[in-house]
Amino acid sequence: MREWRFLLWILLLLYLLARVLQLFPGTVPNLLIVGLHVVPPALFALIHGARVYGSRGALVFAGLCLSVGIIFESLSLRTGFPFGQYEFTDLMGPRLFDLPVLLALAYLGMGYLSWVIGLLILRYENVPLSGAKLILLPAVASLIMTTWDLSMEPVWADIDRAWVWRDGGAFYGVPITNFFGWLLTAYVFYQLFALYLRRREVVSRPANNFRLAIPFFGLSAIGNLLVVVPGSLKGIFVDASGTSWALSQILWTSRLISIFVCFL
Repeated sequence: MREWRFLLWILLLLYLLARVLQLFPGTVPNLLIVGLHVVPPALFALIHGARVYGSRGALVFAGLCLSVGIIFESLSLRTGFPFGQYEFTDLMGPRLFDLPVLLALAYLGMGYLSWVIGLLILRYENVPLSGAKLILLPAVASLIMTTWDLSMEPVWADIDRAWVWRDGGAFYGVPITNFFGWLLTAYVFYQLFALYLRRREVVSRPANNFRLAIPFFGLSAIGNLLVVVPGSLKGIFVDASGTSWALSQILWTSRLISIFVCFL
């Protein structure tokens, strides 16, 4: 018990390091910062998920999350559905079929954390999923994950330039369809996982086991308060439609969403 808790806290500290390193843009390799943003939460999902759902359950969640995420991202890259028209830059590192490997892992980490936060909000930690619970939990978890994207999407697209929206959009150059795409994608893999759990016996776990996800998710929100704009960007982002957006406004919107939505 102590060993796996210690390992999970190490992963949390590595994620904290990633959020601190973003204060020094240009002085630390971007790929290292992105990797530390993505890999620790993904490992947390596998280790914590194995403790809560067993090794098989953790692998099923990972498989559903990754496969559904990859399918919808790949579909959108080629057709624009469901997120919109966009393309990735080199910031996200190596790609497989035009999709960055690190982006796929981001689905796993934040997807699992959002699921556990949904469990805690609804107090479903140690109850069987049946009836309305079978639909309500995936719905709440997908809203939580979409909220996370809402808080960071313009930062990664406009300031970090991890991807480019081809036609711009109403939310600081991001199309509104992106967020409906997140809702759809997250709901699909959460619903499939809920159906997987439906016929399985619930193993009672101490509440503290689940609550380890809270500081991890909270740190993702706190990290948005630490983002700074590199001086080279000159304070303005111009999207593909030619609309200009003030980077300071993008940052403050991200911070306010993080404070009033992610925390509350």
